[in-house]
Amino acid sequence: MVRTALIISVSSGIGTAMAHDWIRAGWTVFGTYRTASQDTEDLEKSGVRLVQCDLTDTASISSACDSLRQTCPKWDVLTLCPGTMDPIGPFASTDFDAWSQSLHINFTNQLRMVHALLPTRNLHTEHGPCVLFFAGGGTNNATTNYSAYTLSKVALIKMCELLDAELTDTRFTIVGPGWVDTKIHAETLKAKERAGDNLQRTQDTLAQGNFTPMEDVLTCCNWLIQQPREIISGRNFSVAYDGWGTDELRNALADNPDLYKLRRHGNTLSIPRPPTFSNKA
Repeated sequence: MVRTALIISVSSGIGTAMAHDWIRAGWTVFGTYRTASQDTEDLEKSGVRLVQCDLTDTASISSACDSLRQTCPKWDVLTLCPGTMDPIGPFASTDFDAWSQSLHINFTNQLRMVHALLPTRNLHTEHGPCVLFFAGGGTNNATTNYSAYTLSKVALIKMCELLDAELTDTRFTIVGPGWVDTKIHAETLKAKERAGDNLQRTQDTLAQGNFTPMEDVLTCCNWLIQQPREIISGRNFSVAYDGWGTDELRNALADNPDLYKLRRHGNTLSIPRPPTFSNKA
């Protein structure tokens, strides 16, 4: 079956690799880009249909969504690949406008595009249309100096669950790709001392080439979009650490609707609360 995919920010990294993979599989692929480059030229030559879109500009987003609705009346998969770690540095000394803009790029404006494109989803696919987001580092701890980026990714994780609860005809899922060899790490190298401990970690990873293989990212994403709603929707997956593709994980997900979701339940201590004194004379 020929599928139709929209890839937001298709012009680099995971988005580019995903587009080429799906084109080879016979898919129809549309994508957005911010700046023309050799990558966008290669994508067009391969058959990807491109629309210019600046995720910092709501007018540009609106125009791009209008174009996508006209040229792609029905989509099966919507993938959102934008991501920036900037501004890097302690929150208290970071320019707040830059911090706020990062949230728009990494979270708000991605949802703006989802909101605009949901009406053209194809509801007649086997498991329903699929919206795929990407999570990032720092969602499991307090990563210093990357607050805007980390907060955005945590918000996307919860938003997947909220959308899943509200739109039961569509699958919403999010995947953490791990350390993938993409240009986003240049932001950390450029930040230098503002990156804190993550600067050395990034330098070591780049020097050692200890990355999550792009092939694993693509294979995991392809597995996710083939699964029914009860297995993937509203959940946060990890390429590097989860047993995706196995019956064991699939059965566990089917049995536990809370698995791979943000929960306080199960992460508490059974200590009785103190007596209430509010009614005491």
